[in-house]
Amino acid sequence: MHPHHMLDRAKRPVALAIAVAGIAILLVSSCKEPSRPTAPAAKTAGMDPSFTMGMGSSPTYIGQGTYADLNVKRIADDWQVQLKAQKGLEVIVRSFAYAPNSFTGWHQHPGPVLISVIEGTVTFYEADHPCTPIVRHAGEGYLDTGEGHMGRNLTGEPAKDVTIYLAPPGTQVTGLRIDMPAPPGSEACP
Repeated sequence: MHPHHMLDRAKRPVALAIAVAGIAILLVSSCKEPSRPTAPAAKTAGMDPSFTMGMGSSPTYIGQGTYADLNVKRIADDWQVQLKAQKGLEVIVRSFAYAPNSFTGWHQHPGPVLISVIEGTVTFYEADHPCTPIVRHAGEGYLDTGEGHMGRNLTGEPAKDVTIYLAPPGTQVTGLRIDMPAPPGSEACP
């Protein structure tokens, strides 16, 4: 089996996202987080976004749960999934609504994030390849390793996702997003 980081992103199984999403939704407690934009305000019209601040995406808190040490492995026919977390795991579930032409700004997370687009189209860009679009439509998933990315709705229609954060135990919502400067080369991206 290949190490996780060596697999081509297009070939990574979505099964883990579906399994963890189902478990997380069943096990987390429901709460409401006030919806708010991911950045204080939009930049002046006519100027390019800084790509370190977001504009037009709003989160909704769904819930979270803390899990003790995990070591789960499931094999069925030719499918296999393994979830292992030493010293526990915080699972936080949120949903993001993306207004037309919105963007999250460049940021990182304390752990991997499973993002399932449930409405419209969201285009992701990763810090190590900032000009390479990874387009996901409703029903498709995106795995963020936590190393740095940005999500954009490049369409004139709204979009929405369900986001599942896997983080160290005790991580709070305020610790999920780590703003970062635009990666080198991103200024040349369309």
